[in-house]
Amino acid sequence: MPPGPAGQTPDGDAPAGTPTDAAARVQAEKDAARERALAVARNYPKHWVADVLASDGKAVHLRPIVPEDADLLVDFHSKLSERTRYLRYFGPYPTMSKRDLFNFTVVDHHRRVAFVALLGGEIIAVGRYEGLPEDDGLSAEVAFTVADAHQGRGLGPILLEHLAGAAAENGIHTFVAEVLAENRNMVTVFREAGYQVSRSFEGGVVRLEFAIDPTEALVSVRNARERAAEARSVRNLLSPGSAAVIGASTDSRKVGNAVLVNMLRSGFTGPVYPVNAEHRSVRGVRAYPTVRDIPDDIDLAIAAVPAEAIDAVLDDCLAKGVKALLVVSSGFGETGPEGRAAERRLAHAARAHGMRLIGPNALGVANNDPDIRLNATLAPVLPAAGNVGFFCQSGALGIAILDEAAKTGVGLSSFVSAGNRADLSGNDLLQYWDTDPATEVVLLYLESFGNPRKFSRIARRVARSKPIVAVKSGRHAVPPVLAARTGEMDDTIVRDLFEQAGVVQVGSISQLFDSALLFGYQPLPAGPRVAVVGNSTALGVLAVDAARSEGLHVGEPVDLGATASPQQFAAAVAHALESADVDAVIAVFVPPVAVTVEPYAQALRDAVAGTDKPVLTTFLATEGLPDVLAVRGPDGHPTRGSVPSYPGPERAALALARAWRYAKWRSRPASQVVRPAGIDAEKARTLVEGWLATSPDGRWLSDTEAALLLACYGVHIAEFRAVTTAEEAVAAAEEIGFPVAVKATGAHWRHRPDLSGVRLDLLGPEAVRIAYRDLAAVSGEPLLHVQKMATKGIGCVVQVQDDPSFGSLISFGLAGVISDLLGDRAFRVLPVTEDEAVELIDAPKAAPLLSGYRNTEPVSKAALVDLVQRISALADDLPEVREIACEPVLASPTGAELTDAHLRIGPEPHPLDLGPRRLR
Repeated sequence: MPPGPAGQTPDGDAPAGTPTDAAARVQAEKDAARERALAVARNYPKHWVADVLASDGKAVHLRPIVPEDADLLVDFHSKLSERTRYLRYFGPYPTMSKRDLFNFTVVDHHRRVAFVALLGGEIIAVGRYEGLPEDDGLSAEVAFTVADAHQGRGLGPILLEHLAGAAAENGIHTFVAEVLAENRNMVTVFREAGYQVSRSFEGGVVRLEFAIDPTEALVSVRNARERAAEARSVRNLLSPGSAAVIGASTDSRKVGNAVLVNMLRSGFTGPVYPVNAEHRSVRGVRAYPTVRDIPDDIDLAIAAVPAEAIDAVLDDCLAKGVKALLVVSSGFGETGPEGRAAERRLAHAARAHGMRLIGPNALGVANNDPDIRLNATLAPVLPAAGNVGFFCQSGALGIAILDEAAKTGVGLSSFVSAGNRADLSGNDLLQYWDTDPATEVVLLYLESFGNPRKFSRIARRVARSKPIVAVKSGRHAVPPVLAARTGEMDDTIVRDLFEQAGVVQVGSISQLFDSALLFGYQPLPAGPRVAVVGNSTALGVLAVDAARSEGLHVGEPVDLGATASPQQFAAAVAHALESADVDAVIAVFVPPVAVTVEPYAQALRDAVAGTDKPVLTTFLATEGLPDVLAVRGPDGHPTRGSVPSYPGPERAALALARAWRYAKWRSRPASQVVRPAGIDAEKARTLVEGWLATSPDGRWLSDTEAALLLACYGVHIAEFRAVTTAEEAVAAAEEIGFPVAVKATGAHWRHRPDLSGVRLDLLGPEAVRIAYRDLAAVSGEPLLHVQKMATKGIGCVVQVQDDPSFGSLISFGLAGVISDLLGDRAFRVLPVTEDEAVELIDAPKAAPLLSGYRNTEPVSKAALVDLVQRISALADDLPEVREIACEPVLASPTGAELTDAHLRIGPEPHPLDLGPRRLR
């Protein structure tokens, strides 16, 4: 083939080695680099994706930016006002260049990170940081922009939190921001974020610099914002200005008909719109084919349609801009994997468009506020208005609970049955009731937890001002498909969680309302001293026995006899209340034959009026608030001062005992987390990072490594040496000092009740030599430990375990096979405060052995508390330490000595309730 034009091959390409070929190679390298950058940008950390709540209570979707967001970003930028662009870019910047667009959307999620906030698929805010090269990768410049229409919704602080969380994961310690001095709103965001900010000024620009470590102030600010946003989101749900019932039916047997009827009968103060494609009206109210056809805005949509029709309903609600969606339909997560997938799609789609979702499979929501009067439930009758907020999960059980509340006279401020809790949960309701002045008592019926660690944090705060009474149903009460999703929780852990958070746990629905009657209508007892006054000898004795069995202090009952007059009965109760030695009164009344009871009731009401001591009664053996004992407010409903009545003195005593334990918990000042002296956290972190560098998947530490790490926190294992021959054992014993123990090192030889893997109290070389030979032969391993004998004492166990629901839990119990068999362990969520460490030591049933039992000398509990605090600090500082087992800890009058410990390290688990705010 003849050659082509000069300098070209027949195909028209430049020959190898020419400048054109070099340029092609350079371009190919650029293209390859670009593709690599695009691949990295698309592969963002999935756990950074989050649904968050803005300050107005509406949901926003947050995720890392990706290259495919380029068009969305251009659209976002084009809609910014000139003022917003000027404040962000320090100049007009009307359009984004291709180079800037590539730089903004193609990031490495390490040195360069960007998040976008999305609503309905549209970007409404962008935040980013870029590493600063002059600070060895420890600092980054941060900035964010919020669309004009969404400014003032708290999106800036949310972006800052999530950027700081990502930066911390990437080893960045400090953020720097440059802001125009006139941009006061942005300066305020940084100032009020909870960081310690340093400032400098130059040429009209403010340079802000701050460390992003999660200080106590920062966490406090974050939690306060979370509380306000979640409370606002529930308020939006419970106080709608308008509502639509989708699936409203003319058939009285259908769920859609029941919801509509209940909405209309409750006297809801806003308009109610039935949605029915086949009828022009339902129950005499104008109906519309779809939500889109309703001429007015809709705040709350109630969906009562088959599960397979929910997608179409959701599309209509999203197009309409509905604020909250309540799904009473079943057929979702409770049915299996396909139902769970549909439920997740429903929740994600609702949040992506700013809606909160209640349900599916929910009974509904109700608000007894006279300005709202909302009954969006399947329950035809609601209890009267009152000061009790109620949350439950089960729809069917919710109807029974509401009926029980109505029978007993417990008045409700609001009620929510969240069904499968795809979005809204009990934690959200706690945040709302904490800020709701109409709610003074909180009742919870829980089948499972969504975020137990967050529940503990919120409940601990709420219980300081409002009693929380909870029934936690048995571990087998949850359907298997839901149990697989939420995790099965040990009942002991739940009990200890409630105790730590100040939650009053009860065992049944009747006990729930027994406590609600006392908390809702009577003051808290100031102490455990109870007077029993009555006209029945038999009931008086029962009341005394019941109160004493619950730990209350009771003297002899005041027996007035069956012939006592109303005046005598009232005088005896009043006299008991006036006594400085009485904190509460149980009034036992059995009406004599053919006697009118109203005078007795009036006398009792008059006698207790204005008292600051609780009074309970068994008046007529009636359960609840009898009309004759109710003190009614302006609206005609029972109010504080009403005297609750119980069917028997045992239930009255049990309710009073729970109230006293709660009052005692609430009266204690909030304890603080105390870090003991002598902790070297930096050295410990260096050790763990070094071990994980060579074992990234984690492993058990060797005995020597465990001792080294514990020593960083002031926890010392009794001195030991690893030996492999009899002569080494003798030399180690002489170096340590007699007496010593020789121990097999295999896991199955440790902590055996028959002590076959250890030889104790060896006083000389020959004894050590013989012990080594015996144990080496028995265990089949030449590696043994020679250890200094610790002071004899009571064996204890301190453990940290990685719980799938709570994260890390610390537990304490006495060592031994019997304690293990009976599960005699107490648990606390980390980190523990000083008071909680003391309570943990005293919580096991066998704990009295530590205080001196049958003339034995008490051990040093202070030493045990110090050990618990140090282990708590270690586990809280180093989440990569996944398990700790200190066993046995020998507690004696002179201290607490640790003879063995096992620690497992591994990759840090994803935090359950740490880091930036996010919805479950």
